[in-house]
Amino acid sequence: MAGCYDKRDFMILCCLGLQAYRLVLDCSSALPRAMIRPDIVYMSPGKKLKELRARLGITVREVEEQSQKIAEAQGNSEFFVSNNWLTRLENTNSVPSIHKLFSLSAVYRVRVSDLLPMFGIDQSLLEKYQIETPPQHTHLINLEETDGARTVNFPVRFDPGFRVEETNLLSRMVQVWGEVPISLIRQLDIRRGQYGYIGLEDFTMYPLLRPGSFVLIDENLRDIQASRWRTEFDRPIYFIELRTGYACCWCETRGDELLLIPHPLSSRAHRHFPQQEAEIIGQVTAVAMRIVDPEAPAVPARLPPQLPKRS
Repeated sequence: MAGCYDKRDFMILCCLGLQAYRLVLDCSSALPRAMIRPDIVYMSPGKKLKELRARLGITVREVEEQSQKIAEAQGNSEFFVSNNWLTRLENTNSVPSIHKLFSLSAVYRVRVSDLLPMFGIDQSLLEKYQIETPPQHTHLINLEETDGARTVNFPVRFDPGFRVEETNLLSRMVQVWGEVPISLIRQLDIRRGQYGYIGLEDFTMYPLLRPGSFVLIDENLRDIQASRWRTEFDRPIYFIELRTGYACCWCETRGDELLLIPHPLSSRAHRHFPQQEAEIIGQVTAVAMRIVDPEAPAVPARLPPQLPKRS
């Protein structure tokens, strides 16, 4: 390998010093060779925690005392961080349990989400994996955001020339996009209703509601309307919680029973439930769904046969 370096490179390596060379080896010994960069000094999670504790001026004995109070308040010894355990964590590649990580978060005055990246956990990937692994059953959706300081692209100024009556691209309706903190969007109360997801195997309301659709639920509209409707689009759709899951369909009351009515083209059967076993969460007031399956192969349109030309 010595033949790979010229005289200038060799002098530079000597100037780095033996101690710097040992430091690079210690920090990178646990990493694959392809990931090691000579221009970066890697720090283990334990060393990062030790550095955080040092900046706060907290001793390991104080961490032990504070965690003891947390463990006693919670009635769970798993929250306790002993002096010896913390010393071992700071000097090895150990990984703390969720209980001890909670105690360290409280003592060090940081969020648990700030400590997770030290151990290779990227919370921003949660949404990606949740989207890539959609569940098969209809269920409620939790839209709570744990990181209120995180920003999202949000329309801050609309083009005054666009008309809501006309179909258009959203990108052309918005004049200015900006980064807005999620905590600010939460204050706008745009999440007043609950949101539901139609499972990929739930064809109860197909083709009116396709599997994979998202629905907005108004929890203030829970009473079943017993009037006549001019079209199926006028008939209220309800989101119902059952003992075994959820359902989204038309409803009728028959005495003490709740009748779940599917779309006639879905080939699904009517279902009966005692009213104490089926709770109406609310009425569906909006829906977002695909009208083309993204994984379906493109089928060329077949033109109707042409009529013979008149002679």
